[in-house]
Amino acid sequence: MATRVVDDCELCEAARFTHWYYEDDICWVADCEACSTPMVVWKSHGTDPSQEDVEWMLERLKAAGVERFGPEVGSIDRTMRQVPEHFHAHLRDAQWLSRRWTETPSKYSGVGGDRILLK
Repeated sequence: MATRVVDDCELCEAARFTHWYYEDDICWVADCEACSTPMVVWKSHGTDPSQEDVEWMLERLKAAGVERFGPEVGSIDRTMRQVPEHFHAHLRDAQWLSRRWTETPSKYSGVGGDRILLK
């Protein structure tokens, strides 16, 4: 299936502002600008990826969560609140909401590089 991109979708834009954990032809995983937790985004605009793609994406998200928070920390949140028309999911830990307001955001340093915080 060809990747579908919509001009006015911020997830299709895939701006590289925060730390990126992973990227391939199906998805990318980066820190969410809004909540500072790892987020996986399907590269094709829409809400209905194949089950195989969903499983692949959620495994990449879990790997980013382990990298960020350690094993057995956090859970997957598939509720698409701010961008309901584009499949994405977050790996939330218990402190995600407070971190949103207290943690310095990460910055882009290349896909899979070290996670660096803005100063």
